[in-house]
Amino acid sequence: MRAAPIRRLLVANRGEIAARILRTAKAQGIECAIVRHAAEDGGLAPQLADAVIPIEGATPVAAYLDVAQIAEAARRWGADAVHPGYGFLSENPALARALDAAGIRFVGPPPEVTELMGDKISARRFVAERGFPVAPSAIEADDPGSFAQRALAVGLPILIKPAAGGGGKGMRIVRSGQVLEAELAAARREGERYFGDGRLFVERYVERPRHIEVQVLGDRHGSVVHFGERECSVQRRFQKIIEETPSPALDAGTRAQICEVAAGIARAAGYVGAGTVEVIFGADGKFYFLEMNTRLQVEHPVTECVTGFDLVAEQLRVATGEPLGYGQADIGFQGHAIELRLCAEDPAQGFMPATGSLLVLREPAGPGVRVDSGVVEGQRVGSDFDSLLAKLIVHGRSRGEALARARRALADTACLGVATNLDYLDRILAHPRFAAGDYSTAFLDEQAAELAGTDEAPPTALLLVAAALSDGRMIRAAADVPRIYALMGAWRN
Repeated sequence: MRAAPIRRLLVANRGEIAARILRTAKAQGIECAIVRHAAEDGGLAPQLADAVIPIEGATPVAAYLDVAQIAEAARRWGADAVHPGYGFLSENPALARALDAAGIRFVGPPPEVTELMGDKISARRFVAERGFPVAPSAIEADDPGSFAQRALAVGLPILIKPAAGGGGKGMRIVRSGQVLEAELAAARREGERYFGDGRLFVERYVERPRHIEVQVLGDRHGSVVHFGERECSVQRRFQKIIEETPSPALDAGTRAQICEVAAGIARAAGYVGAGTVEVIFGADGKFYFLEMNTRLQVEHPVTECVTGFDLVAEQLRVATGEPLGYGQADIGFQGHAIELRLCAEDPAQGFMPATGSLLVLREPAGPGVRVDSGVVEGQRVGSDFDSLLAKLIVHGRSRGEALARARRALADTACLGVATNLDYLDRILAHPRFAAGDYSTAFLDEQAAELAGTDEAPPTALLLVAAALSDGRMIRAAADVPRIYALMGAWRN
């Protein structure tokens, strides 16, 4: 049964994902609001929203995690639906239940599915019981007293994971039995700190794996399709920074097998909405279920580029009860797409988050170039939230064309006043192994020395002069200082 159309949508998020959702929703004539903490300065989303609803908390992040406050904001504003974006409450079934009690739609899967797939232990059991491939593992809760012994029996190296984890928090690779007890204790502490849940499990660690994920979409009528896979192996500290589709590691047969497994898992779970099934792909060609993310992913734009579908629009349609209206054979794939995450961080200082004011912000444009941004020029970038500023997405007829466009997009980007990973991203793209598609999740660690660079930010005074005189041309490192001085000389004359 179809519900009434969505006329008023509350986006319970911020930054680039809030802006991205707002653009699609407003293009459909939907009135949109966002929630916002007073600590935030500027940004694009408030400029796009029809209404901004203040939220409060002990910290800015705590405000965005306050289920009761978000649900009340939606009720008070008269929202028909709430889109959680990703992060924050996107995978919290309590929000879906609170909204349902208030007669407000949650743009996401039913809370029962989120609970099933959000817990890594229950998810892997569910998947294994239905015959899908999972890596050999040991679960602490099965017998806490023998956990360490059973973990070693899996076979070193092993990977420790918190049951409620995400974003790489608490994950630890163990190669020696002598450090196992200490690493288990440390992972447990991190699980309790970040997720309020110290339960653990271990699985066999696949050396130099590829991280592959499949975009799936289901409706309330039992239909599930996939939109192909994405390669997400360029990671630092288990955090993705470059994604592409299709994966250069997969042949047509393996790709079809992985995608069919992912769709099968989603179908078995009764999945509704947009989500991803993630797998680890080994050098031996074997793959194993990793987890399912019951939400939209940061890297969804590359899938949109090669398929032509707007995944947010599909989420909103499904949330009203509409059937998909198409099958797997109706989804085509054209060309190659790459996404680069532009972050306020300093690669030379261990990727520490950076703060400052965006004195100059110039975004790239041109054929095959898309920018999903959450910031505006003049905005203050603080340390209260994730360091992601914008995503540069490129699409080409081939991987080579997409790679060339990606490097051009970086060259056409200027972000002055706060340290970023802009040059670091370019060094990755220029590396022969990345260009050849020969990389794994260990790539950034293995090539750390070659990718390090010697970037040094110019003084603020020179940045201000550059902003006034450069007409937006790229000035972002010490090597550009002579040109700034030349511009200053020309200005004086």
